[in-house]
Amino acid sequence: MEKQKVAILGAGSWGTALAQVLDDNGHVVRIWGNVPEQIDEINDKHTNYNYLPDLVLSKNIRAYHDLAKAVSGVDVVLFVVPTRVMRIVAKQYAKVVKEKHLLIHASKGLEQGTHKCISQVLADEVPDLYRQAVVVLSGPSHAEEVAVRDITTITAASVDEKAAFYVCDLFTNDYFRIYTNHDVMGVETAGALKNIIALGAGALHGLGYGDNAKAAIITRGLAEITRLGVAMGAEPLTYMGLSGVGDLIVTATSIHSRNWHAGDSLGRGQKLADIEKKMEMVIEGVSTAKAAYELSRELKVEMPITEAIYDVLYNHADVREVIKKIMLRDVRPENEYKNCM
Repeated sequence: MEKQKVAILGAGSWGTALAQVLDDNGHVVRIWGNVPEQIDEINDKHTNYNYLPDLVLSKNIRAYHDLAKAVSGVDVVLFVVPTRVMRIVAKQYAKVVKEKHLLIHASKGLEQGTHKCISQVLADEVPDLYRQAVVVLSGPSHAEEVAVRDITTITAASVDEKAAFYVCDLFTNDYFRIYTNHDVMGVETAGALKNIIALGAGALHGLGYGDNAKAAIITRGLAEITRLGVAMGAEPLTYMGLSGVGDLIVTATSIHSRNWHAGDSLGRGQKLADIEKKMEMVIEGVSTAKAAYELSRELKVEMPITEAIYDVLYNHADVREVIKKIMLRDVRPENEYKNCM
């Protein structure tokens, strides 16, 4: 692929790691963020210490304070900001953009209130005049491992097949490989909902449970993620792929996972407010648990694990009691696909 110009909106760990992948592939990379000290650090020291302390960035990667300058003249705009501010950033982008760009997003979550996926938020806020297509980048990927060029495979999902293959070519190299998928709803819901299950898996670890419990929550968590996703229009097979079971495994078992760490701390008796304050990064599973719980009630989809985690986070339920409640539910066939409660 010829050299492309890419603007990355979001200077967190994932945005920074993806910037390195694109730079390794010979593309021109710009990073935009709203913390002046962080932008200056990237330009002056070529580091992003608060997010990836061991990474030294290429001197070719430039960071911008000014959003309009960051996106001017680029081929691609990649959104990598937390779900809670995605609409705000999309509005800001729509006000300053003057060209039609291919849009990619690599964030995972459901918007509070609307329960919309991020691609839907981007479609709401960025007019067709400035939007070629929207591609979702999702799958089993820790920024910390991509930063050291560990082998990673993820998914590019879009209803525009040509755009999805373009994104594959843009990112793929000898340590970072991308597959295409047309099921945007499946890929986005899988990426969002797995964070809830990772909270639960972390809590089980914090409570001292072992591998049996880990396997149980991952497999039964995947079952309820699939039920909700299918009710929203996704294809069941997507949840068996990289963005489904792959992302769930890596997020629900790894020390790199913020959601797993938060759950582990909850299992050890810490308060959610204290955990969030100490972590200083967004724990997407917390807000997604609320959105998913509300959606499950609206669509009449049974999600006992999600409901239990919601009760712990928002109703201050005791973790051990909600586990006991789940274990003592009525016995039923494992492969029952009935959605109704």
